[in-house]
Amino acid sequence: MIYREAGQYKTSYEADRAVFPLRQDRIGIALIIVAAYAAGVFGSDFLLQAVLIPFLIFSLAAIGLNILVGYAGLLSLGTGAFMGVGAYACYKLMTAFPEVNVVVWILMSGFFSAAVGVFFGLPSLRIKGFYLAVATLAAQFFLQWSFNRIPWLYNYNISGAIEAPLSTLFGVPITGATATSEARYFVVLTLVIGLTWLASNLVHGRIGRQWMAIRDMDIAAELIGIRPLTAKLMAFACSSYFVGVAGAMMVFLWYGGAEYNVFNIDQSFFILFMIIIGGLGSLIGSFMGAALIFMLPIGLGIVLPAITEPFGLTVGAATIEHLRFMIVGALIIFFLIVEPHGLARLWQIGKQKLRVWPFPY
Repeated sequence: MIYREAGQYKTSYEADRAVFPLRQDRIGIALIIVAAYAAGVFGSDFLLQAVLIPFLIFSLAAIGLNILVGYAGLLSLGTGAFMGVGAYACYKLMTAFPEVNVVVWILMSGFFSAAVGVFFGLPSLRIKGFYLAVATLAAQFFLQWSFNRIPWLYNYNISGAIEAPLSTLFGVPITGATATSEARYFVVLTLVIGLTWLASNLVHGRIGRQWMAIRDMDIAAELIGIRPLTAKLMAFACSSYFVGVAGAMMVFLWYGGAEYNVFNIDQSFFILFMIIIGGLGSLIGSFMGAALIFMLPIGLGIVLPAITEPFGLTVGAATIEHLRFMIVGALIIFFLIVEPHGLARLWQIGKQKLRVWPFPY
C-alpha cells in the first residue's frame, strides 16, 4: 500500500503537486471561503471598506511578489510601480472603452504590468541579488516619474491623478460614488480567490518547479535542461500580472481614485515586509503577512487607547504609526534570525503537531 504522505514527507508526485493534499485543509479552506462571503452579507461598511477589501488587495499583491522573490529567488523593489502600471492601464482602458465592464479591464490591466515587468526583468539574466534589487529600484523611480509627468496617462486637469468612472456589474454599481462596500467586496473577494487558485496551480506545477530550481541553484537547473531566460522572465511576467491586477483593484475597487504617489517606494517595501514576515515561498504566508502588517495599526488603535485612557493618557495616530514601524521592524529581525520561513512555517509546524496529537513524534 502506497501512502500519499508520511508525516511531513510526501511520497508521490501526485501528492506533492496537489494544491490541498489533506482533507482537513480542503475542509478548512471551504469554511474560510464560506465565512468570507458571509462577512460580505453581515459585515459593517467599516469592516468591509477599511479592513477586508484592502487586506485582500494587499494579499494578492503579496502573492505576486512572493512568486518572484519566494519561488524564483529574484529580489524586486519595484512592486509599487508595477501596481501603478496596472492601475493606470486600467484607467486608460476604461476611458477608451467605457462600454466594457471594469472587471474585464482590471484583469486585462495585469497583462500591461506583465509586459513592463518582463522589460525591467531582463537584467536578471545577467545580475542577481543586490544588483538586481538596484535595477528594480530604478524601475520604481522611473515608472513613478512617468505617472506624474506623462499627461496621456492621467486626468489632464490634475497632474498624476486618476479617478474611477461609474461602472456596473449585473446592474449593480461597483465603481464610482454610488457603489456600495458590499458590491466592491464581493468582486474583490471573487477575483482574489480565483487568482489565488491560479497562482497555486502555477507554483505546484511544472513552471513552479522551474522557478524553485532556478532559486535553489541556477547553474544546476540549467544543466538539467531548464532555460534561465524563459524561467526568469516568466517569473517576472506572472509576478507583475498579479501585482498589476492588485494595483487596479486598489484604485477602482477601494480608493475610487488615486495620485501617482500612492505607488511610491514605501508601497514596495510595505509588500516586501508582508512576504518576509508571512513566509517566502508560501501563498498562505502572503495572506498571513498581509493580515499582520495591515491590521496591526487597526489593532493598536483599538488596544492602546483601552489601556492608556484609564490613566488619563492619550495615544495619537502618530504614536500608533511609530509603534507600528517598531513592531514590524522587530518582527522582521525575529523571523530572519529565528524562523526565516515566517508565519507560514509556524503554521505548518502547528498543523503537524495537531495531526499527531496526543502522540509525540
